[in-house]
Amino acid sequence: MSTIRRIAVVGAGVIGTHHGLVISQLADRAELVAVADVELGRAERLATERGGRAFTTLSEALAAVDVDIVVVCTPTGRHAEVAIEALAAGKHVIVEKPADITVERTDDIIEARDKAGTLITVISQHRFDPATETTLAAIANGELGRVTSGIASIDWWRGQTYYDSGDWRGTWALDGGGALMNQGVHTVDLLVAALGRPVEVFAYTGTLAHERIEVEDVATGVVRFESGALGVLHATTAAYPGLSARLQVHGDRGSAVIDNDQLSFLHTTAPGAEPDDRLMGVTAQREMPTAGSNPGMLSDAHRLQYLNFLGALDGTEELRVDLETNRRSIAVITGAYESARTGKPVAL
Repeated sequence: MSTIRRIAVVGAGVIGTHHGLVISQLADRAELVAVADVELGRAERLATERGGRAFTTLSEALAAVDVDIVVVCTPTGRHAEVAIEALAAGKHVIVEKPADITVERTDDIIEARDKAGTLITVISQHRFDPATETTLAAIANGELGRVTSGIASIDWWRGQTYYDSGDWRGTWALDGGGALMNQGVHTVDLLVAALGRPVEVFAYTGTLAHERIEVEDVATGVVRFESGALGVLHATTAAYPGLSARLQVHGDRGSAVIDNDQLSFLHTTAPGAEPDDRLMGVTAQREMPTAGSNPGMLSDAHRLQYLNFLGALDGTEELRVDLETNRRSIAVITGAYESARTGKPVAL
């Protein structure tokens, strides 16, 4: 029988509220016992809705309630300080994406984890989508052949009211970046999952459609991977009225396209078979396995990552997303910002 883990959520905004929902879906495995937020009223609302006691700080919660897992849902620039406090208290930790806004702060969390000897994961829920699992399995099985290129594209719209809704939004200190860091990190993570270790990035950024923000609302770039594969980055919150988040992965034996978490195209060549050696284009045969045809909803994707984390705590599963995994995506994004600032390629 699995242990019921006692959870404290720090940050009761939009994403913290969502984590409260996910925890409520896992009543046989987890229980929300505390909610902390600098605005006590928000903490009280989430605690009333999903359970537990409300506090203004994590330290107050840990002093008053027995907690096994701390979930960090603060603004990104405060992830490290909260995660490190939780790790120092001997707690297991779940951090919303990304781990923090810099590689250096992520390394600080890694050091704290190693010292504490507890478990920590960073939310990368789209790695648990059926479409992603199907694509990564095809790559691992050689069905796409040598992976040669990929495209991570996030074509979204955020109105000015979105950025004006919180004084931390659109700031370097707390958001850590704009369209690429805040909105694009999940798709960048999938590009890294598919193409491997990134070694260099070159990028341009611009703030073209919004006011009163420090960060970019458009970013474009290219990434070179250790394997020799090349990737394209495109992230924007200035694409009215907003389209999709899309990942394309191409190899010399097949290609895959994930659009809004759905596997919209997959063409593979079975190991041992020879691909057609002819000119092919949009008429290429489409093989659409049912395993990837229905994307997981946001709550379900989060739930699957929670189940993996709880399984890792119980010793029944391997942890699928660790800090080192997320660190690669952060390195790509912060490297892109450095490249845009200097006008030069940045080694990762």
